[in-house]
Amino acid sequence: MSYPPGPQDPYGQQQPHGYPQQQPGQPQYGYPQQPPQGQPPYGYPQQPGYDPNSAPYGYQQQAPGTIQANNGYINIAYLGTVQVATMGQRLLARLIDGVVASIVMGIAMAAGMASVIGISNNVKDCTGYDYGSAEYTQCLNDQAHASTSIGVVMLGFMGTFALFALLYEWLMISFFGATLGKMAMGLKVVKESNGQAPGLGGGFIRYIIPIVGVFLCYIGALLVYLSPFFDNSGKLQGWHDRAAGTVVVKK
Repeated sequence: MSYPPGPQDPYGQQQPHGYPQQQPGQPQYGYPQQPPQGQPPYGYPQQPGYDPNSAPYGYQQQAPGTIQANNGYINIAYLGTVQVATMGQRLLARLIDGVVASIVMGIAMAAGMASVIGISNNVKDCTGYDYGSAEYTQCLNDQAHASTSIGVVMLGFMGTFALFALLYEWLMISFFGATLGKMAMGLKVVKESNGQAPGLGGGFIRYIIPIVGVFLCYIGALLVYLSPFFDNSGKLQGWHDRAAGTVVVKK
């Protein structure tokens, strides 16, 4: 007695009783399963045209600014993995900059004192003139003019030093990412987003925040410079670095 062929038997034969029927899309027994279309076979290297954005299972691509296992290294875009500058290295760089500033300040002070001495030597002693005489009045006017000139010289000295401090820190960090002290220590200030120098805007923000702290009896500036100790991300970013989006690294 014969039966009509089943729907799973294209050859008109019945499958033996108890034999599992193959479902559509399942691999045949004894043959390896083929990978989905567009992916390389298991155990084979990636072929040309493979999508590099599809990272292997369990692998995470690290974003810029990612600290490397909290071991003092950081991943910066276009720079790769670089070492974060330690506080000791930054302190030594700051001391070197202080020496440079002291030299410039000494030169400016010497020039200012020479001008003050020259003005003072030209001032006459008015005790030799009769009180109320024209000579006595002229001598007093000369002394007043000399005092004003000395004040102008001192203000010019302070302004020159302040301008130097501004341009030295701001422009060198903006364009080179380092002052002379940082260059000597092999350090560089870079943007965390692209690894480049901070630029005029970032350099000014990084410079002005400690200066604002100076008006708080220098306590604010001291806190800004010590703020990298409070950073628990491992990047040693101070408050001025966070505001400017920068990080200090070892070149």
